[in-house]
Amino acid sequence: QVQLVESGGGSVRSGDSLRLSCTASERTCGTIGWFRQAPGKAREFVGAFTWIGTGQYYADSVKGRFIISRDNTKNTAYLQMNSLKVDDTALYYCALKTKDGTAERDHRDARSYGIWGQGTQVTVSS
Repeated sequence: QVQLVESGGGSVRSGDSLRLSCTASERTCGTIGWFRQAPGKAREFVGAFTWIGTGQYYADSVKGRFIISRDNTKNTAYLQMNSLKVDDTALYYCALKTKDGTAERDHRDARSYGIWGQGTQVTVSS
C-alpha cells in the first residue's frame, strides 16, 4: 500500500512562508489533498490537486495565500503557504483520494481519502 510522508513543518512568525512536502512511497495517480486539524477543532479541508492538475481546490480561508503543486517525477506534492496567520496553526496532513467521485465536493470531503500521512506540525506565532 502507498505510504505518504509529510515534512517541512515548523514554527514561524505571522506573515512568514513555509512549504510542506508530501512524498509517496510509489507513483500515485490520484488526487492529493491537504487537511489540517488544530487543537480542539475538527479536521478541515485545506486544498486538493488532481493528478494532472486539471482540478485545484482551496478552502476559502487559504485561497490566495496557499498554493498546491505536484512533481509527479518525484512522487511529491507541495503545499506552499504564504502570509501565514496565527489561525493557520495546526497539524497538517496530506492524503490520497481513493474513492470515486469527480465533483468538487468529493475532493473537499475527507471521506474520499483513504490513505493519510502522519502529519506535520505548523505553528504560527504573532
